[in-house]
Amino acid sequence: MLPLHIENETSRLKAVILGIAREIGDQPALADAYDPKSKEHIKAGTYPEEQDMVKEMKAVEEVLKKYEVEIHRPKVIEEYNQIFARDIGFVIEDKFIKANILPDREREIEAIQHIIDQVKPENVIKFADEIHVEGGDVMPHNDYIFVGTYRGEDYADYITARTNIKAVRALQELFPHKKVKSFNLRKDNKDAKNNALHLDCCFQPVGKNKAIIHKNGFLDESEYEWLVNYFGKENVFEITKEEMYNMNSNIFSIAEDVVISEKTFTRLNSWLRKNGITVEEVPYAEIAKQEGLLRCSTLPLIRE
Repeated sequence: MLPLHIENETSRLKAVILGIAREIGDQPALADAYDPKSKEHIKAGTYPEEQDMVKEMKAVEEVLKKYEVEIHRPKVIEEYNQIFARDIGFVIEDKFIKANILPDREREIEAIQHIIDQVKPENVIKFADEIHVEGGDVMPHNDYIFVGTYRGEDYADYITARTNIKAVRALQELFPHKKVKSFNLRKDNKDAKNNALHLDCCFQPVGKNKAIIHKNGFLDESEYEWLVNYFGKENVFEITKEEMYNMNSNIFSIAEDVVISEKTFTRLNSWLRKNGITVEEVPYAEIAKQEGLLRCSTLPLIRE
């Protein structure tokens, strides 16, 4: 059995699901793309090639092996994008919560069923269909669970709105001893620079007490300010609109003092190192073209 254990984003990683880029199929048609960044690259003829994405994921796999992390992979479904494992589920404490994702992506969860089968059945949770949630919006942070959502009445108009307020309530019911804090995120179906697809596209805790954040990702300034005050201004690394677009907040922690980051994130990587964090740099710019990066590609199962 898999003894699931996740309390936060930064404790020493022991086991993880890493997505897979093989047999991804042809480039999607413009009408089938789920986010503005993918659409942008389809239009420009710069959508990533499978072989490049396979190489990028291999680099991440090598880093995880270096730190002796147990790596689980989805089964390959031909002609199907299975890179972003975080979207399809997440772990809090000893519970595996299956995400309610876009209907077109439901087969992705089938591809990790062999891993879910190693979890005690009573610890596998599936919310009702009207409760929308994806793992990129959910961040366990010790006593807190941070949740990205969109509270607008036009929620249904945004393919970029993935987690609704019903999910915030469902998580509070499931974890009554935790403080569930939700954040209203900026959504845009057309402009990737004004769209926080998930909470981890504009915020992520890192290290012992630090965070990466992009102010414009939050619709309510008071919620952004709450985070800055919670971590302390001196512990927060503010990223620009361009850095948010390039997914600087979507790195992945192996431990409080080790992160995997994209090699071109010069300003961020320098700040992390100044704060005593080892930065394992990998190339991930091709995968980033689909509005997802390192946190999106990983689904942690066990941390110390």
